[in-house]
Amino acid sequence: MLSLSELKSLLATPQKIVITTHHKPDGDAMGSSLGLYAYLIQKGHHVKVITPTDYPYFLHWLPNNSDVIIYTEEKEKAEALVAEAALIFCLDFNTLSRINELGEVIRMAAGYKLMIDHHLDPEDFDDYRHWNINACAAAQLVYDFIVNELEDGAFMSKDIATCLYTGIMTDSGSFRFPSATSDVYRIGADLIDAGAEHWRIHQLVYDNATENRLRFLGHCLSNKLEVIKDLNTAIITVTAEELKHYNIVTGDTEGIVNYALSVNGIRLAAFIIERKDRVKLSLRSTGDFPANEICRKYFNGGGHRNAAGGASDKGLNETVAYFKSILPEYKTQLLL
Repeated sequence: MLSLSELKSLLATPQKIVITTHHKPDGDAMGSSLGLYAYLIQKGHHVKVITPTDYPYFLHWLPNNSDVIIYTEEKEKAEALVAEAALIFCLDFNTLSRINELGEVIRMAAGYKLMIDHHLDPEDFDDYRHWNINACAAAQLVYDFIVNELEDGAFMSKDIATCLYTGIMTDSGSFRFPSATSDVYRIGADLIDAGAEHWRIHQLVYDNATENRLRFLGHCLSNKLEVIKDLNTAIITVTAEELKHYNIVTGDTEGIVNYALSVNGIRLAAFIIERKDRVKLSLRSTGDFPANEICRKYFNGGGHRNAAGGASDKGLNETVAYFKSILPEYKTQLLL
């Protein structure tokens, strides 16, 4: 493994650097990536952010978003940049399968791989690791990496602060999840002091929906929400036909599972959606209920205790039935 002193030595001179994050990046993935990008550019490095896929339109306002390369749209350019990079930062994921085809490109690359992440069970592909499962967001760890590991807090610009605040805000549920500790609030305050306009960031992320998205949300809540009262579980299912009918694009389904979790008494919520190649599941839970365990054991996924995801090769109806068949195993925990 690369030591911190060796990494500092490398970063003391301009390097070719690539930053990447997981497929279908969310606010934390893009916030942490573009925050680190803004820092490294300021230090004189030659940096590119490469995402495996596209990402939500409500994140396109982030500083330096125009410099992002989407792998599926510019494969040759992205692969050349990875091959030339001396350092490859891997943010908000810890297994190369999370970045699809780009994973093998990075695995074979000669550059040092540096992981900054907060998920369980990391794969050993990295040469340097800044990892803490108790962190509320990868953006929190990027802040810690810059301020505490590299001791470069003086370089905390408005652009860096804006991106990192976005990542922390979105992955902490606007500072309301248990992971939003007093330390996280102090970091948020520091980022505001550095120029992050917290009110504007919240507005751009959460008050920036298309008409289609709002109508689709109404359809989900009015017609697709199923509440299983005797197991304190709520499920929303969506077909591929419904996605097409409402012209749903990347980002339009984000956060809908939280509406199911907001029903009084619900301990576990599932958003189950029919995609082109498979059925995707997004789970949310309250308290100590292990949403990640269900995803890991039954749906080839994982994540955090209260926020996890997985997938199924079964059809939509079969997947929903299978999910429901699992619930009695957790009845005691669901009824706490």
